[in-house]
Amino acid sequence: MTAIEPDTLMGPLWTLLAFVALGWLASRRLAIDPRPIATLLIYLIAPLTFFRALTLGGPTPSYLLLTLALFTASSLVALIFHRLARHFFAPEESAVLAFSSGTGNTGYFGLPVAMVLLPPKGVTFYLFCVLGVTLYEFTVGFYLSARGQFSARQSLVKILRLPLVYAFLAALMASGLGVEIPAAVIDGMAVFPATYTLLGMMIIGMTLGRVSIREVDGRFIGACVAIRYGLWPMLALGAVAGLQALFEVPAELVVALLLVGVVPMAANVVVVAMELGIAPGKGALAVLITTLAAPLVIPLYLTGMMRLAGL
Repeated sequence: MTAIEPDTLMGPLWTLLAFVALGWLASRRLAIDPRPIATLLIYLIAPLTFFRALTLGGPTPSYLLLTLALFTASSLVALIFHRLARHFFAPEESAVLAFSSGTGNTGYFGLPVAMVLLPPKGVTFYLFCVLGVTLYEFTVGFYLSARGQFSARQSLVKILRLPLVYAFLAALMASGLGVEIPAAVIDGMAVFPATYTLLGMMIIGMTLGRVSIREVDGRFIGACVAIRYGLWPMLALGAVAGLQALFEVPAELVVALLLVGVVPMAANVVVVAMELGIAPGKGALAVLITTLAAPLVIPLYLTGMMRLAGL
């Protein structure tokens, strides 16, 4: 593997920032309310997107083990920071911080980068890692976010209403039972991944269009950046080192795991915060800052981490 140039990431970055700008214009000029769009993403577009991805990916026990490992890691990190953050931040801010600590922009930003850096097998490894992170977002992460405003029972009820979990189980059942989804159905759902990315990034811009200077919280943003670009790269490198000490790990899987650790903050931080009404403006500012830093941070981190991993 060779060093990664910042130019490699400029295409995905400018595309995503253009979507953010469109969202800002829609909010400022058209007065569009982003809350119904957040609901649409969570309850319709995300489940169909990941049902299609899991069906096409051909889940195997080894691939699903990646999904389980990333789900577990994300959940543990979020649970730890949920306990820590509530001692330093108000309930809403601590809920957003806890949610964001367990996830990253593995889909909207990371997938285009993975397709540039990795061969098809590596992209498949990466996709099943993304599924684990996304499953965390709409189960444990959603619960922790809801606890910033709702009781434990109300939060659990909200999780049970989320269709992404059922879409995940339906895809596994279809694969396990050998049920073949008609090609026309799969082709018809091909519009959802691009829609998911477009609307997910536009929501950041829509939220920023409503943010006032008073919502700039350096302490909160600093904590988000430290977790995303400080803790997660170390966790990813530690996981790779541990696996390499025990097994012969394919280079494609090493890069996929390292990429999960260095992507910017997740746009879904804003989507979930908007749906639950918990400090979406602060989340949007933190997401934007880490995304703007990505072209400089990711090549530096990935190149160094790949060398440390022996690639």
